[in-house]
Amino acid sequence: MKITVVAVGKIKEPYLADAVAEYSKRISRYARLDIVSVPEEAISETDSPARRAELRETEAERMLAKVRPSSTVIACDLAGREMTSEQFAAMLAAHGLAGRSDIAFLIGGPTGFAPRALERADDRVCFSQMTFPHQLMRVILLEQIYRAFKIQRNEPYHL
Repeated sequence: MKITVVAVGKIKEPYLADAVAEYSKRISRYARLDIVSVPEEAISETDSPARRAELRETEAERMLAKVRPSSTVIACDLAGREMTSEQFAAMLAAHGLAGRSDIAFLIGGPTGFAPRALERADDRVCFSQMTFPHQLMRVILLEQIYRAFKIQRNEPYHL
C-alpha cells in the first residue's frame, strides 16, 4: 500500500515532529508512506469571508497538485463520517482489496478546505467533533493508520 499525507503547513513543534517521525517509522513496516507539506496561507482575523475563501483555494491548488490522478483521496474533515478504529482499519483494507492501494489523505489548514478539495475527495473522515490544530492532526492520523495496520493483522498494539 502507498499512503500519502498531504497537509497544509509545516510541523513547527519538535515534540510533534518527533511523534510524526516515530509513527512514520512504524508505518514503514506495512506501507510506503510520504508526508507532503504545502505552504499555509497567512490568514488575518480581519480577512473577509471572500478573502478566506480565496486563501483556501490557493491551499487546495497546492494540495491537489501533490495528489496523483490515480490516488484514492480521503479528506480529514469535520463534516466527514465518524468511525471507530476498527471501521477505519476495515476501510483501509477494503481499499487495498479493491485495488485502490494508493491512498492520499488531505489535512486542511486552520480554516478548512476549499470546495474543490472536498470535491476531489473520494471519502471524508471525521476523527472527532472536536477541533484539533492541523499540526496535531498529522500525529492523530498517522497513529490511526498505524493502529489500522495492527488491527488488520491482529497484532497486540490495539488489544
